[in-house]
This record gives sequence, C-alpha cells and structure tokens, in this order.
Amino acid sequence: MTDLVVRRLLIDLAAPFERRWNGGDAFRSAFFNALSMSFPQGEQYFMDSVRAGLKTLPEGQRQSLAVEVQGFVGQEATHRRIHALFNEQLTRQGLDNWIERRALRRLQAHAHRDVRIHVAATAATEHFTALFADWLLRHPEVLAGAEPRLQTLWQWHSAEETEHRSTAFDMYRALGGNEKYRLRVFKAVTVIFLGDVLRQTLRNLRHDGSLMRLASWKSGYQLLFGREGLLRSNVQGWRDYLSPDFHPNQHDGRLSEQWLQDHAEVFTVVGKPAAA
Repeated sequence: MTDLVVRRLLIDLAAPFERRWNGGDAFRSAFFNALSMSFPQGEQYFMDSVRAGLKTLPEGQRQSLAVEVQGFVGQEATHRRIHALFNEQLTRQGLDNWIERRALRRLQAHAHRDVRIHVAATAATEHFTALFADWLLRHPEVLAGAEPRLQTLWQWHSAEETEHRSTAFDMYRALGGNEKYRLRVFKAVTVIFLGDVLRQTLRNLRHDGSLMRLASWKSGYQLLFGREGLLRSNVQGWRDYLSPDFHPNQHDGRLSEQWLQDHAEVFTVVGKPAAA
C-alpha cells in the first residue's frame, strides 16, 4: 500500500500564455496541449473506475485499499482541476478539444462492461502516464523556454503520476482480474491512446498553421523518436508491462521523490488520507 499525499499546486493559470508556449516550438506545444486536453475526462474515468472497483471488494480487501484509493482520487481530482484551467486557455486560443469528445463517446459505449475491464484500462493508461512522467523528469530540457509556472505544472503532475502508478494495477489484481484481459486491454489502450493523442496533436498543428512545416516534423521526430525520444526510449518500459510477473513498483520512482522534496515551495499539502 502506498501513502498518497494530496497537494494543491501554487501556480496561477488565470493569466494567458503564448500559443507556442513550449519554448516557441510548435510541435512540442501542440503535443503537450493534446495530452492536457485528454486529461480531465481521462482522470474522471480513472477515479470512477477505481472507486467502483473498491465498492465490489470484500470488506477485508476494501479496508486494505481504501486509504490508497482515497489518496489516488484526491491526486487525480487535483490534476483534473488544474488541467481544466490549462485547457480553458487553449479554448480561448481557438483549439478544439476533439479528443475529449471522442473519449466521452467511447466511455459511454462501454459503460456497461465489467468493472474489471475499466480498472484494467485505468491501470494500462496509468502505465503510459508513468512512463511519460519519468521520461519528462529525466529530460527537463523538453520544457526549456516555457514559463516557470508551466514547467512546474508538468513536472508536478509527472511526479504525482509516478507516485500513484500502482493503485489501479493493485486494484485489478485484488478484483481477481486475469492476465489474458490485462494484456488484451493494455494492447488496445496502446493503440487508442497513442492514436488519439497523435490525431489531436495534428489538429492542434493545423490550427496553429504549422502542420505542413518541415520544422514541426523535425521537432516531432526528435521529441518522439530521437535517441532519447519519448517513444524510442520507452520501448522496454512498454514491454515490461507484458511480463506476467510485472508490477509498476519495479520501475524506479526516485526522480519523483526527489522532485517533490526539492520543490516543496510550489505546493501545499491539502491532506493525507487517514485509515478508517
């Protein structure tokens, strides 16, 4: 069980930011925007899935996971709120949040499925976000040139994603979910998540007027497929999830812990869930 602290980030997102806020780079800005545009709906789904899973557990198992789920929900609710504020600025810039509408339609179509499927999808997506989070903490230069408040937003979110990366996975195991569906759902989430984020990124670039510019594609290639690119450098991390003895805590979380220790001035602790 993991003790998850709920924090409130001390940054102001009321003030607008530049369209190409990420160091003037069109692709990096469009890609990070696409991720943020997916977060509020996704995080609501994660919270709903894990809470629904907790309710179906026998009393003894429920008590052992209740505190961690409370912290997980608290952190995800905070992420949802702060990215909703970020996305409001994107809406003012004229960006269309297609990925959110697509996710909502998909969730409505599958709402009737067994709760274990939803928890498996949450665990799979949390694995992706944990890989991205660790990568971003290892490569702060990706945010070079962005305003300090926006650098803080993304790094804080990354640190907390690493912190709660095992909650949904442990819930799936507690629910008796089997390996067949864990891997099947993970592979489906791989295609859906990457495909949707890429499509939203392209839509963002088109709105920016930089979709057909060579500089955009050079930047995109370097960000995703360069020697230390997001996708290229995380192939092994993706494969790890396919192992029958995998657990998220096998991945190193020290960068998250260090960032939270070194940047305590940018957040306040709202609360730490207490055992019932």
